[in-house]
Amino acid sequence: MQFVEAGTGRIFILRLEQGEIIHTVIEDFASRHKIERAVLTAIGGVDRESRLVTGPEDGLARPVKPMLHSLDDVHEVVGAGTIFPDEKGDPVLHMHMACGRKNTTVTGCIRPGVAVWQILEVYLQELTGAGGVRRLDQELGLGVLECS
Repeated sequence: MQFVEAGTGRIFILRLEQGEIIHTVIEDFASRHKIERAVLTAIGGVDRESRLVTGPEDGLARPVKPMLHSLDDVHEVVGAGTIFPDEKGDPVLHMHMACGRKNTTVTGCIRPGVAVWQILEVYLQELTGAGGVRRLDQELGLGVLECS
């Protein structure tokens, strides 16, 4: 296990709107506001044809080959995530969402591209005094958080 201690900084409440791609908008916001590290929660709706990573095809294979799932219609969502800088210092959002419609829910990583349906509310709390960088793990083929 790795860990890093952090304090809390600024708090932002964001309202994302129809068609905005979640990770793109949040990473751009973080960059413009000089937010290096943060924790986030999100509630709202996402649009049809949004794509999620819903697991690896084979949990033992290296590099990891993700399974992608496209949403067939609008879904209600709740999500949680973090922002940490990559090796170049750019903020990278890692967020997972549970997406529900009728009596079915699918959960996954939003990285492939999830678009807002109407409104998505995001609570972003800046983390201060902490290290931590997302570095590419060559074996896994993924950006992995390294606490320091």
